[in-house]
Amino acid sequence: MSDALKPFVDGLLESYTKTGIINNVDGANLPSKAGVAQITEDLLHLLLPGFFEGYPVAMQSLRYRTQTLAGSVSARLEEEVFKSLDFCPAEEYRDVDLEKAATEIVSLFLSHFATIRDLLETDAEAAFVGDPAAPSREEVIVAYPFIEAIAVQRMAHVLYRMKVGVIPRLMTEWAHSRTGIDIHPGACIGTHFFIDHGTGTVVGETCRIGNHVKMYHGVTLGAKSTAAGQKLRGVIRHPTIHDHVTIYPGATILGGDTVIGERSTIGGNVYLTESVPSHSLVLQEGVSVKVYDKRVNGNGES
Repeated sequence: MSDALKPFVDGLLESYTKTGIINNVDGANLPSKAGVAQITEDLLHLLLPGFFEGYPVAMQSLRYRTQTLAGSVSARLEEEVFKSLDFCPAEEYRDVDLEKAATEIVSLFLSHFATIRDLLETDAEAAFVGDPAAPSREEVIVAYPFIEAIAVQRMAHVLYRMKVGVIPRLMTEWAHSRTGIDIHPGACIGTHFFIDHGTGTVVGETCRIGNHVKMYHGVTLGAKSTAAGQKLRGVIRHPTIHDHVTIYPGATILGGDTVIGERSTIGGNVYLTESVPSHSLVLQEGVSVKVYDKRVNGNGES
């Protein structure tokens, strides 16, 4: 080491000793960010064969291809899940054989794939039906960033519900970095979900979203305040969106007590912190938010 670097290294080592913040092999090891990213990409290949490879998949080789990739992904994911359970075990995984638990978690996770594919089919259908610019469902799947974001979130949500730490968030943040769409793995999302364009859209951890919900770019489904910090862990702090709701660009809906009734339309740039009943049309008019009954005012469906 050159003499010029010695003060830098000495100062950095002193900081390590004082501050910590080291993924240290002498302690519980964090899941690998790069490893989880590669696993997530491979899981997308299993969910949607041929769409992410850039070439068609021959049906006669599909079983071999699927079995080979599934085996590879399963082994790597087990290793990362083991790290997660060792680093931040939920109560359910204390005082158990973590290697066995990791194997069982990954097996159960993979058993959900047929269900996840069924949900993704409804999402692709909602995007195709809801966007006149979409010439085919295939283009929706291969070109729309929303499909990648919701596919990853639906997978991560399964691991989140199984109380696997770190990995679900790494998965959705990987999708966030690629798509500009930030959907927390904890959010519960129904069928036929569609985010058009999507850039800048944020869906918080405790959101509950029903079926046939359509959102646009720049929408935030967030908390009114996070000033209480960790005291809010596990508290419902994000809004509930009922079935057949449309939320236009730039709308901000906040709060765990905020419920958007079914078949409502939330206009662009609306700032909303209170519940609205079913069939509402909510518009931002100057500094005020106005709520109309679509049935009475004849606004119909959006």
